[in-house]
Amino acid sequence: MSKKFDRELLADVAERLINHLQSRTDVQNIDLMNLSGFCRNCLSKWYLAAAEKKNITLDYDKSRELIYGMPYDEWKAKHQKEATKEQLDDFNNK
Repeated sequence: MSKKFDRELLADVAERLINHLQSRTDVQNIDLMNLSGFCRNCLSKWYLAAAEKKNITLDYDKSRELIYGMPYDEWKAKHQKEATKEQLDDFNNK
């Protein structure tokens, strides 16, 4: 398998993951962080870092919009719930 082919597969997988997370608005970022150690905001930062590495102009807000499928503030207002004490305790004890 060539390096180019590998990157195409990885791009397809990443796109599928992002689309999945956009459709699973019931899954809160704190749950993702507690279970996997990353969340939508992490993906946004990784996307931004990859763009910067390739000298592509992008800012964090636009990167988050690409990952969330809408502006971050809109997503928060529609879907984000306040973290429970248990979620925060789990997060802070990692």
